[in-house]
Amino acid sequence: MIRHALLIVNPASRRGARDVHRTEAALSACGVTCDRRLTDGPGAAAALARAHGLHADAVFALGGDGTVVEAMSGLMGTGVPLGALPAGTGNLLARALGIPLDPARAARALCAGHVRTMDLAALGSGGHFAVAAGIGIDARMVEHARASLKRRLGVAGYVLIGTMATLSALWRDERFQARIWVDGAEFDCDALTVLVANVGTVLSGTITLAPGARFDDGALDVAVYAPRTLAQALRVAWRMLRGRFPNDDLTRFYRGTHIRVSTVPIRRAQADGELLSAGDFEARLLPAAGRVLIPGIG
Repeated sequence: MIRHALLIVNPASRRGARDVHRTEAALSACGVTCDRRLTDGPGAAAALARAHGLHADAVFALGGDGTVVEAMSGLMGTGVPLGALPAGTGNLLARALGIPLDPARAARALCAGHVRTMDLAALGSGGHFAVAAGIGIDARMVEHARASLKRRLGVAGYVLIGTMATLSALWRDERFQARIWVDGAEFDCDALTVLVANVGTVLSGTITLAPGARFDDGALDVAVYAPRTLAQALRVAWRMLRGRFPNDDLTRFYRGTHIRVSTVPIRRAQADGELLSAGDFEARLLPAAGRVLIPGIG
């Protein structure tokens, strides 16, 4: 039973400042008192969760994926569950957990819900991710996603930018050589994108990243997408929409708990929508490290 909660708000998120009062009213209607704290930059959500979350029955994070994952990482080892209140652009984690996209409705559903554990991944460069990290097209998409476009179009802006980034990468032949280590086993391949996924699907199950992957299965799934032409890229997109992947050179999959990726030429990576420094990518699974609220009826 949630009686007192810490509410972490990212006022810079797409809907954070706009929906905070509605969200607090929804929590109050569920009998929950709140201690509201605002983030003021990178790392703030994790620090606030560590400093103020221990005395709460639950912590709610009102913001985008970055805010939610930061808060969850700050709560690791405390036993305090995290409720994701989607107020960003993609809200990929909230969608993966089946959380309503309206923050007030999400608050009511989570108060009526239950707690589950989920895996997290620790980055070699520091920080964590809960949904996916990627090298190639998705990193380019994050790099060129203007804040104004994301605010106006929401997730549709990401889709538009992703389509443009894919066409540009094919036109410029931006495939790269990837050397991938999965629990010590080494694989070499050409790729247009390499994803390291902690969830199997995104956008409420519309797009499959890796078949069979789940957020609590004790593994990270590596997906290599390697189309050379527009026709092949459309085939890969169709596979992602259907969730069925034939075993060929267009899509390859690996599974493990310690992933390292080196590329030639060097490509930047992103993790849950945050750009990482250029260089080798490394991630280690932290099984059942996160405790999350899952919706009930609300």
